[in-house]
Amino acid sequence: MTDSDAAEPPAEPAAERSERDQSSDPPRARRRWSRSMRFWLCVLLATVVVTSLVSRFVIQPFVIPSGSMEGTLRVGDRVFVNKLAYEFGGEIRRGDIIVFDGSGSFVAEEPDPGFIEGLVRTAAGAVGLARSSDSDFVKRVIGIGGDRVICCDDEGRIQVNGEPLDEPYLYPGDKPSNVRFDVRVPEGRLWVMGDHRSDSADSREYLGAPGGGTVPENKVIGRAEWVGWPIGHWTSLRSDHG
Repeated sequence: MTDSDAAEPPAEPAAERSERDQSSDPPRARRRWSRSMRFWLCVLLATVVVTSLVSRFVIQPFVIPSGSMEGTLRVGDRVFVNKLAYEFGGEIRRGDIIVFDGSGSFVAEEPDPGFIEGLVRTAAGAVGLARSSDSDFVKRVIGIGGDRVICCDDEGRIQVNGEPLDEPYLYPGDKPSNVRFDVRVPEGRLWVMGDHRSDSADSREYLGAPGGGTVPENKVIGRAEWVGWPIGHWTSLRSDHG
């Protein structure tokens, strides 16, 4: 029998071939979908990691929680805080708007929130969705270490080292202070006040507390540089005062 005489296998019906070919499509589609999901999950994870690192060490959004800094900052504004402003020789200056950890000066020391709660706080704070901590405050620096800060002179102005302050940032209608004080700011500490003086619990509020209302410089998180949100309120927060 020659090769040409060998019986050929019966032809497979087209319908069966089609069904067999189609049966291998779903696994391939699932594999493609799985690869795509893994890729986008990796992208998302990398984005979260990079954002968290930038927020932790460089720039952090901060949500303004109260009206104590009106009319400079409004409730709900997102400000960008430069965490490197006072590193590498940078000095805190009078007039700077700072974000600081008030634990131990403005509020009691916070207990450790735990790993999960701390992670959620950090993630929310990193994208400006929430305050990273209830002990974080935003105020304006009025006096630095060694300054004598007095309220008030005969014209109702705050004096620093005998010189009256020009305070164009004060909330319209507010006096520089309704509370009289005469403090010498210890070295390494700051005297801070809100721009909305009649609605700000600041250094004046804690005159009788340990530290006399002053804030340690090592509790400063960074300098507020600009308002990033809402769009209509974009503005630089750098000050030439002091």
